[in-house]
Amino acid sequence: MNDPHPLVDVSSPARRVMFVITSMPVGGAETLLVNLTRRFDRDRIQPMVGCLKEKGVLGEEIQGEIPVFENLIGHKYDIAVAQRLRKLFKVNRVDAVVTVGAGDKMFWGRLAAKGAGVPVILSALHSTGWPDGVGKLNRLLTRITDGFIAVARNHADFLVEFEKFPDNKVFMIPNGIDTSRFTFDPQARNKWRAEHSIDPFDPVVGIVAALRPEKNHELFLDAAEKTLAKVPNAKFVIAGDGERRETLESIVAEKSLTDAVRFLGSVSDIPGVLSMVDMFALTSHNEASPVSILEALSCNRPVVATDVGSIKESVLDGKTGFLVQPGDVSDVAEHWVKLLTDEALREEFGRQGRAHVVDNSSLDSMTTGYTELVESIYRIKQNEDSGNNPLSTLARWSSWGSTHSTAR
Repeated sequence: MNDPHPLVDVSSPARRVMFVITSMPVGGAETLLVNLTRRFDRDRIQPMVGCLKEKGVLGEEIQGEIPVFENLIGHKYDIAVAQRLRKLFKVNRVDAVVTVGAGDKMFWGRLAAKGAGVPVILSALHSTGWPDGVGKLNRLLTRITDGFIAVARNHADFLVEFEKFPDNKVFMIPNGIDTSRFTFDPQARNKWRAEHSIDPFDPVVGIVAALRPEKNHELFLDAAEKTLAKVPNAKFVIAGDGERRETLESIVAEKSLTDAVRFLGSVSDIPGVLSMVDMFALTSHNEASPVSILEALSCNRPVVATDVGSIKESVLDGKTGFLVQPGDVSDVAEHWVKLLTDEALREEFGRQGRAHVVDNSSLDSMTTGYTELVESIYRIKQNEDSGNNPLSTLARWSSWGSTHSTAR
């Protein structure tokens, strides 16, 4: 475990913000966090990342740019994590803690922030239930939490109606990506295909997702098997790693898909991987607003995704891709085949997909949302601490959030 010591300029007037997350493997929420921390105006926000477990490949990538702490928890029942986090927050004079995702980091991060006297406590959530449901213990800390950040309109509704968070504590900040980085690159396409023995003209379906149960890679592989019956030279690329890799590799062997499926593991060059494929797929049981879809669309890749969470806000059915029924392998494979065999349709969907992301999901707007939310609540809390009555300010903030940041 790191010995906590200040790694930011504690004399700067910028707000010091610690993002608390489990680890930083290649995944949607983790990639989003990398992009967010890189884009902050350092005169306003000094970001840090605290990983309960190992920093992961993306944590390694950004550790030279911002402070990244790791191995803060020893095991599942290690209650000493609260003391370590409190010390970390105090030493770095943290102004705001933002927990990323549900589970233990949401609980320990907020509890330690309260104990350390951190002025602003926020939780950013990226899912709509299992396996990332908030749970009873995390709901107990609602009172000490200043805000819950949703990533889409439907997601904000979910946090209020299902998770039962107070309406005036739910703020919607849409996911955003760097559209200048996520662009189609023909040279990267050739490089990645050559490295993985894929013919330049073979049609390729790709998925970028951690190998976890809720991502339902089994459906991806079932659809691959059906698709090969009609498109025999198709290839299927799986980027990401996780607990189910061995199981999924066994399924590939059982289905005799070894020649058609490529496991890439954790990779940082996601734009290159997306340039390599002809279309992007997501087969999840549940999602909020996955950043991987935005990245694919930004790279002019059409998307076929299960109609869950807020995906319909980015995958416009029949315009930027197709929405399919969760768990319906025939529906998935039918739409894969439709796109793989129609180059003109792929190009049209890809063009419209990038235009949609550029217009609606910019990294700058997301960064501004986080900056203004932290700064606004910080000002309110400082007024409260100085003895001023904050009620009118809070009312104006809630109204601003309802108009500009939430689904209400």
